[in-house]
Amino acid sequence: MKDDDHIIVVENLVKKFGSFVANDNLNFFVRRGEIFGFLGANGAGKTTAIKILSGLSKPSSGKASVAGFDVGRQSEKVKRNIGYMSQRFSLYDDMTVKENFRFYGGIYGLSAKGIKQKTAHLLQKLDMLDYKDMLLSKIPLGWKQKLAFSVAVMHDPAVVFLDEPTGGVDPITRRQFWELIYEKASEGTTIFVTTHYMDEAEYCERVSIMSEGRIEALDTPSNLKKKYNVNTMDEVFVRIARSDA
Repeated sequence: MKDDDHIIVVENLVKKFGSFVANDNLNFFVRRGEIFGFLGANGAGKTTAIKILSGLSKPSSGKASVAGFDVGRQSEKVKRNIGYMSQRFSLYDDMTVKENFRFYGGIYGLSAKGIKQKTAHLLQKLDMLDYKDMLLSKIPLGWKQKLAFSVAVMHDPAVVFLDEPTGGVDPITRRQFWELIYEKASEGTTIFVTTHYMDEAEYCERVSIMSEGRIEALDTPSNLKKKYNVNTMDEVFVRIARSDA
């Protein structure tokens, strides 16, 4: 499976919590610069897998590498080469926009000058320079999500993990968020995104669909729709869910 073009490689990956198997023998790869969708219902095992791939958790067995580093043995090197954004934990509400950039820029190892330049560039791109001194708690959720994505990529990581990044935002903001994803992917950054919104699968180059800890399907959205003889990814998901019932 291994290839120079594969920036993420997962082989026979298993994660257990006691007798419960959260990830059951996962096998897949992600190409450099690819937008890869990691889909499934809540509880399917997506977040467990993304924590392993981002160096936050160790697998029970099997192996995986991200940006050329083993997630089990080189987790700190993995962390330095990735960005991470979660729906539940991203920026700090009791800090200003500028303070959040400065805080995370320091964590990512950027210099004071680099943080200042990146902050100005990203806020200008988002048309939010006038809000740099505003507390995050005063900013609408949709803006927060776009800021969180910008913070996650401010150090130009090889891979960005987005765990349910559009949860709770309106459809227009979701589309704007995906425009940011497209732009970053066009620059060569690999985007690994988990979501339970099946329509977002249409925005990905390839998707995997998880159910009960296993990958039940993995292909391009168009190929999956042809395989299951349906018109939408939501219908693909329903077919898979019914076959597992």
